[in-house]
Amino acid sequence: MLILFWKFFLNLFGPYKYLDNRKGWVFDFVTKFCPRNKSCFKISTKSAGFTLIESVIGITLMLIIFVGIFGVYQMGFKVVWQSQARITAVSLVNQKLEWARNLSYDNVGTFGGIPSGSIPQTEIISRNDIEYTIRTNVSYIDDSFDGVAPDDFLPNDYKRVRVEIIWTKGFGGEIILMSDVAPKGLETSVGGGNLLITVFNAIGEAVPQADVHLVNSAVSPSIDVYYQTNNDGQYLAAGASASIENYQVTVAKNGYSADRTYGIEEVANSENPRLSVMEGKLTSKSFSIDRTSDFIVNTVSPFGAGGFLDSFVNQSGISEFFNTFIGGGEATLATTTAETLEYESSGYLISNAIAPLNLLSWNEFSWSDNESVDTQINYQVLYATSTEWFLIPNGVLSGNSGGFNISPVNLSGISTSTYSNLKLKGNFSTNSTSTTPILYDWQVSWLTNDSTPIPNIQFGLRGSKIIGTDINETPVYKYAENHISGGDGKKTISGLEWDSYIFSVDKLITGLDISETNPAPQPINLAPNSSQTVFLFLSADNGLLLKIKDNETSDPVFSAGVRLYNAAFGYDVTQFTDVDGETIFIPLKNGSYDYQIQVEGYQSVSGAVFVSGDKIKIIYLIPEGI
Repeated sequence: MLILFWKFFLNLFGPYKYLDNRKGWVFDFVTKFCPRNKSCFKISTKSAGFTLIESVIGITLMLIIFVGIFGVYQMGFKVVWQSQARITAVSLVNQKLEWARNLSYDNVGTFGGIPSGSIPQTEIISRNDIEYTIRTNVSYIDDSFDGVAPDDFLPNDYKRVRVEIIWTKGFGGEIILMSDVAPKGLETSVGGGNLLITVFNAIGEAVPQADVHLVNSAVSPSIDVYYQTNNDGQYLAAGASASIENYQVTVAKNGYSADRTYGIEEVANSENPRLSVMEGKLTSKSFSIDRTSDFIVNTVSPFGAGGFLDSFVNQSGISEFFNTFIGGGEATLATTTAETLEYESSGYLISNAIAPLNLLSWNEFSWSDNESVDTQINYQVLYATSTEWFLIPNGVLSGNSGGFNISPVNLSGISTSTYSNLKLKGNFSTNSTSTTPILYDWQVSWLTNDSTPIPNIQFGLRGSKIIGTDINETPVYKYAENHISGGDGKKTISGLEWDSYIFSVDKLITGLDISETNPAPQPINLAPNSSQTVFLFLSADNGLLLKIKDNETSDPVFSAGVRLYNAAFGYDVTQFTDVDGETIFIPLKNGSYDYQIQVEGYQSVSGAVFVSGDKIKIIYLIPEGI
């Protein structure tokens, strides 16, 4: 590659023949690094051009070099700009600290803070087209040299000024500097009382650098200030103004839950009322927060759909046949000879074994045929023992011994444990040798225990922690919210506090009940800093699950538009099938519904279906052009 780059460079600045001389600098450079008797830098004098590959490689190498140089230059410029921004920020912080140190000791405090003073809590300053946000916090420090509260009755040993400056332009940045300001004489009482806030997590460990927000509008000057806990999870607000049940305290931290006090206007009988500070006394209060967690909620039906279809393209779906012909999308009686069109008087065919996985219940057996005058097909259902196949008894499937002629046949009463494998039998007959009945397809459907998403369902979520009771002594829960699942039947609920949660669905609103949950039972525990997947299995008095498949491949058809409607019921809903080719309409009234199915690449289909209880229907779409 170096040789190609060198050659490209020489071609760029002139023909080789003018550079190939002992007096030129190019020759001196080449002979220095390559002896005369070597060919590592051999320069052709036959042609001044170079190949396309050499050009591409040379240009690529030059681009790499120039892009690298530009990147280094750009990075250097950013580093210089960031350095200038940081120098300005440090200067602003030092100015703020110097100003605080030059105030009288009594005035070293913030507006609305404890202690109160003349320093703004938040300022925004622009320098060199950069906007800086300056946050100042002043607090009393209880030094351990004379003991700490509650043993130290004067915990206001000195003041600590904390200045934080942040900016977001460019790379952005943050600088925090602190300075202590001591009184000129011995410490003295500043009046008021002391408020000690302790913050711990779910297992009782201290939470350092938690934000503590204190608000009290009942004192003068009013208090509205933020502090942070120390490494022991504590903050001491020394010299807080005396006030009875007026201190609103909120404790939070980025990525954590929050805990706070509640006023009587929020909760009649609070478990965590607003705090009181007594003159010369210490008020201690603990709060508990921890990292938040997520629920991934799935609203689903407790069942899915499965199906078997044979459209007789060939004999692959047939286990046994006699005097019948299968192929070309039809099953008919066979002809008596190859030379004539006279048909056998009778014959039969039997399907392959149908052995569903995750079988919940059988649904129905249906077919599409053409029985002209003097022809007939009747249908039967067989089941397997360990060695042989037999007709399902009439006591289990009424009419099976004589055969069925009306489609569909309800199979829902058949036990899935005794009759887990089925076969279909078609008995063909004709009274005219010139005609034959024709079977175009037959199918069996069943319910599986594979769930199906139910979209756009409203559900309630309530935690177990209470913050008090209302005027009727009814518990008021810390978390109680309603949510709606998405079009895919899923809803992610983030920022939840660790707790035991209960899910609910209002049947008056949705027409649905929660039949079970996974995990079960409720309440469902949510640990700190975790993500828990939950399935809500929903049931209704009536529902229809449609499964749309490709007629040629039996593959599910994704995103098929399915319209289901009944004008008398005022029902008209369009939904789209999921990746499994399924969509569920729930809840429904008992009755007949019309459906229309449209999707690009397939012939449209319409029909009717009677819904009673949990109904499934498998519909096969024919590709366009067939």
